[in-house]
Amino acid sequence: MTTESTTVRAKPSLGGRIAARAGGGVMRVFLVLVGLFWLMPTIGLLISSLRDSSDINASGWWKVFTAPAQLTTANYSRLLENDTITHSLFSTVMITVPSTVLVVVIGSLAAYAFAWLDFPGRDWWFLVVVGLLVVPVQVALVPVAKLFGAIGIFETTFGVIIFHVSFGLPFAIFLLRNFFAEIPRELLEAARLDGAGELRLFTRVVMPLGGPAIASLGIFQFLWVWNDMLVALIFADSKSPPITVALQQQVRQFGNNIDVLAPGAFVSMIIPLVVFFAFQRQFVSGVMAGAVK
Repeated sequence: MTTESTTVRAKPSLGGRIAARAGGGVMRVFLVLVGLFWLMPTIGLLISSLRDSSDINASGWWKVFTAPAQLTTANYSRLLENDTITHSLFSTVMITVPSTVLVVVIGSLAAYAFAWLDFPGRDWWFLVVVGLLVVPVQVALVPVAKLFGAIGIFETTFGVIIFHVSFGLPFAIFLLRNFFAEIPRELLEAARLDGAGELRLFTRVVMPLGGPAIASLGIFQFLWVWNDMLVALIFADSKSPPITVALQQQVRQFGNNIDVLAPGAFVSMIIPLVVFFAFQRQFVSGVMAGAVK
């Protein structure tokens, strides 16, 4: 005897219908519009940096679409001739690069130790590191300033680097330790059986596997240090400040020199964007790997 079975399809809910339509062309157009709206300030800053100061004061940046002859690169030529801005860019690089490299190197070594080495009080020390994540920068400004003044590194590039490294390490250790702990123990044990020491194990096995997480950390640290103004305003040398402080001083001293401020602000913004897009694949891989694990 045969029986005939019928399948009754449930009517999709309102949320299901919205989700199904969200993947279509309408949603893509909407996301493109949102992206353009989000980029509007950046586009406006770029166009303003390519206009003369008289044109900027006379009309909005959108006027360039009806008068493209206003576009000029003279502002960037004057920017390169401005010693304050050029020196500030150099100072920013001298602060950002060592701060990023030191945090990545020291944080990776410490994270490996917390993940795979047994030493007395390992878990308690890691809890201390996690606790340091909630300490705000503002709390340490006054005592650190007094300490740096006592040891003679206040208003020096070295002092700014030390501050950024100190406050960047807790997050670096926390992020990389959780990533390194997911590496299969069997892989490390096999490397140890082949005669690999801890340093070789770290450089040949852990570092390549942790590349996406390390790249993500490097991007985070680079963006934080490059865009920092509070620490630089207090601890950096006033004669050669980073770009954020230099632009702020230009606004305070010469409020109408928009022909220097606009290209300077755009250069200050475009450099971290270039770094981000250069390592975008590793950044996304690190974030997705952490989410899956």
